[in-house]
Amino acid sequence: MSAITIFCDFDGPIADVSDRYYATYRQGLAWAQTTAQAQGDPLTVRYLSKSQFWTFKQNRIPDRQIAHWSGLNGCQIDAFLAQVSRIVNQATLLNYDQVQPQARAGLDILRQCGVRVVLVTLRPPDQVLEFLAQHDLEWAISDLYGMPQIEAAYHNQASHKVDLLRRAIATQQRQGYDLRHSWMVGDTEADIMAGQTLGIDTVAVTCGIRSSSYLQGFRPTHLLPDLWTACQKLQQRVTLGQRP
Repeated sequence: MSAITIFCDFDGPIADVSDRYYATYRQGLAWAQTTAQAQGDPLTVRYLSKSQFWTFKQNRIPDRQIAHWSGLNGCQIDAFLAQVSRIVNQATLLNYDQVQPQARAGLDILRQCGVRVVLVTLRPPDQVLEFLAQHDLEWAISDLYGMPQIEAAYHNQASHKVDLLRRAIATQQRQGYDLRHSWMVGDTEADIMAGQTLGIDTVAVTCGIRSSSYLQGFRPTHLLPDLWTACQKLQQRVTLGQRP
């Protein structure tokens, strides 16, 4: 089968998770403050603005440091981080996720070009499928490889992404798809490292949870602002009869 296939992360290129992560952070701080007060230990927290919080996340500032700057110390930080991990995938918070601006238009470009999109994500598949159905995007995805661990996407281990992409590539090849010209599109170092490890070109998009300067250090094949720009680049090459 000669159709071009691209592998794509879900959070970042397609789903904007910034509102959810920020809401989780604020709820975690409120919980820490309430818990401390109930224990007779008054705590004053300092809420970072969303812009501050997301800039720190994009530049890989450790969560412990973010918690410290927010007024927590010692065991308060441990309890806060554990609470964040517990609640980040709750349904009420998942509802904060939105489609990235112009991601739908980018996916439509790929459909028009006959390019297959295979999702490789550390999210549980049922979460992804629910999001795609909610936002009428099922048509855009040819296949999906996810993780059963509900907290895997939040921790985003590169080794998990490498293993998942390896499985996706092997399965697609068994199904007869030609992957010699595939891309791995993602917004984190895990996506870049996975593509590089498995010998396919990488597209790092800067609209997600890592900054342009941070991603540049991992030397992706292409560094682009978003999925729409990546899809336009791919469309140009397909139109010109070239491979990506």
